[in-house]
Amino acid sequence: MSLRERFERYPKIELHLHLEGAIPPGAFWQLLGKYGGDPSVPSREALDSRFAYRDFPHFIETWIWKNGFLREYEDFAFIAEEVARDLARQRILYAEVFFSPGDFGRFGLEAGRIAEAVRQGLDKVPAIQVALVADLVRDFGPQRAAATLAEVHEARGCGIAGIGIGGSEHEFPPEDFADVYRRARDLGFRTSAHAGEAAGPESVWAAIRALAVDRIGHGTRAAEDPKLLDYLTERRLPLELCVLSNLRTGVVASVAAHPARLYFERGIPISINTDDPRMFGCSLADEYLALHDQLGFTPQEIRSVIMDSVEASWLPPPEKNDLRRRLQQEFAGLEEQTPGA
Repeated sequence: MSLRERFERYPKIELHLHLEGAIPPGAFWQLLGKYGGDPSVPSREALDSRFAYRDFPHFIETWIWKNGFLREYEDFAFIAEEVARDLARQRILYAEVFFSPGDFGRFGLEAGRIAEAVRQGLDKVPAIQVALVADLVRDFGPQRAAATLAEVHEARGCGIAGIGIGGSEHEFPPEDFADVYRRARDLGFRTSAHAGEAAGPESVWAAIRALAVDRIGHGTRAAEDPKLLDYLTERRLPLELCVLSNLRTGVVASVAAHPARLYFERGIPISINTDDPRMFGCSLADEYLALHDQLGFTPQEIRSVIMDSVEASWLPPPEKNDLRRRLQQEFAGLEEQTPGA
């Protein structure tokens, strides 16, 4: 068995995945056809070149373009089911999935009804357990974020565990959203924020100090600040790492330059995630292989990262224990089939 095959067989956890960035190409091609196509994508094969990025701002431009083909509630039920089936095929047992309801106000869609449609699609795939995380999208500003938070609170019965802010980090600092995050905590939501991706360590500090987040999304550039590294180590603040995403958007020049190994050796809790896998052409097996080949992670270390991701998840303690047991059982079964796996 090749190392790739071994990693493909691993049971997995994903804590930083955007629903709209995980739409399988075939499903997105159907959406393009539904809404009359696009001259920039004359064929199914041309999709790959459309999802190549000059830099992070170009990625955001492409994200906005892509979301222009999600215009009806039924589209969200459709993509949620397709994404869930894709994740289940990869042996992902549990995922915390961002969705960005604020992006779709331009089509008159309400956040609560989008959440209901997403849950309807997810429920068709019982092989994977998915919690939702509402991305309040910093680009729309704190007032819009507060309105979206109120809407998703009304729909939290759809399995919405927490909130986050993605988008143009380099233009919209965390401090602007302090009141929104305070309200989210009061409502019982868990919190994350994209930081240290398109901006430097000061953005991570702001997410910690102004937003009091439970986790940091990305945190790649935290490595530039020794005091921040010390803080993350001492407080054991989990980082949602997305190594190949950072490579595709130019946040790091190479996988070898990514600080994932540094964080791991420092004892900072990390999870390994794909971010927008169908926009970046990656899977968790690809992530693990890159960690192994270019950052020296052994299969045993990757397994430990997967197990440690359970603690960083937002599952209730009894469900964390259940997930740990299931992972241990599946790894044990894999070891029996393939010694050394």
